[in-house]
Amino acid sequence: MKPSDLSRRDFSKFAAAALGGVLIGVANVASAADEESPLLKEPHVCCGLNTCKGTNGDKKNDCAGTGHCASAKKHSCKGENDCKGQGGCGEHAGENSCKGKGACNVPLSADTWKKARKNYEAAMTKAKKKFGAAPADCGK
Repeated sequence: MKPSDLSRRDFSKFAAAALGGVLIGVANVASAADEESPLLKEPHVCCGLNTCKGTNGDKKNDCAGTGHCASAKKHSCKGENDCKGQGGCGEHAGENSCKGKGACNVPLSADTWKKARKNYEAAMTKAKKKFGAAPADCGK
């Protein structure tokens, strides 16, 4: 089609298609940004990171954030995690993208736990979910 063959109707169709593509792209970016943090899913990687009552390794916690141990399978090295959100180190422990993509061990080291708890509290607050204080022995 030559530019001179383009009618106003054709131009309108192309403009509408382009606008639709832009809107779909924006919607996809927004939905990816709203995806819930893996820290808000079970199983979790360390004490004080559970999402609700009874979702702790020993099933004895009273509410979110108060559990004494991990419910994710324990492992000692990078890439041994079973699933998304079950990896162990760095700034985003418990937030790895999929099986085998986690780093380090579960349960977490003390320094890593502090970072994970900070991220957990931020994610719980953003999701408007209630949580309790972490047990005193977490992060030691």
